[in-house]
Amino acid sequence: MREIILDTETTGLDPSTGDRLVEIACVETINTIPTGENYHVYIDPQRDMPEEAFRIHGLSIEFLKGMPLFDQVGDEFLQFIGDSPLVIHNAEFDMRFINAELQRCNRPPLEMKRVIDTLPMARRKHPGAQNSLDALCSRYRIDNSRRTKHGALLDAELLAEVYVELLGGRQVTLILASEIKVAQKIEVVAVSARAEPLPTLTDANEFEAHRNFVAAMGAKAIWGKYLPL
Repeated sequence: MREIILDTETTGLDPSTGDRLVEIACVETINTIPTGENYHVYIDPQRDMPEEAFRIHGLSIEFLKGMPLFDQVGDEFLQFIGDSPLVIHNAEFDMRFINAELQRCNRPPLEMKRVIDTLPMARRKHPGAQNSLDALCSRYRIDNSRRTKHGALLDAELLAEVYVELLGGRQVTLILASEIKVAQKIEVVAVSARAEPLPTLTDANEFEAHRNFVAAMGAKAIWGKYLPL
C-alpha cells in the first residue's frame, strides 16, 4: 500500500492570523518501506519570519525570497500525494496550514479522514510518556543526530521510521544462532548441512512477478541494493 509521510514548516502557529507555510516534504512509502521518491519544496511566504519560528527551523526570509509561491507548486504537490493516505505527526497542525494554502488558491481542501496521525498512535502505545518526534526517536533508537533544527524532509524521513515502530516494528525477534535459550538455560544445538539443498517452491513466473514488483518501486528503492534485477 502506498502512503505518504508528510511534514511542514511554517512562520508560526496559526494560519488564521496570517502565518504561512514555508516548507513541505513528502516521503513515499510502499508497505511502509521508503521508495526513494520524495517531494520537497521551500515556499516564499510573502511575509516576515518571526524570530521564534526562525529559531525552530532556521529558514530566513532572505533564504525564502525567490522561492516559489504555494500557488505555483500546489498542483505538483497534489499530484505527488494523489489519493494516498497521509501519515503526519500532530496532523491537525499541518493540515490546517495546507488547507489554508489550498483555500487561498481556490483548490479543494484535503480531508482529515485520509490522515493517519502518529501522535495519538504514540499516546495510546506510550501513555504518560513524552511523544514528540525526538522522544520517539530516542525510545526506538532511531538516529536523529542530524536534527539540530526542524526540517521538513529530515523530519518526514525520521517519522517514516517511527511509524514502522508504532505499527509494531519490521519484524519480531528472529533467532538465527545455533543457541536456543530454554528456561533460562543455554542449550547448544548441533546443525548439520543438507547434502543437497531442498528444491525451490517458487516458479519462474513468481520470480518474474517479484522482479517487476521491485522494479515498480523505482530506481531509488532500497530493495534495489539487496535484490539486483
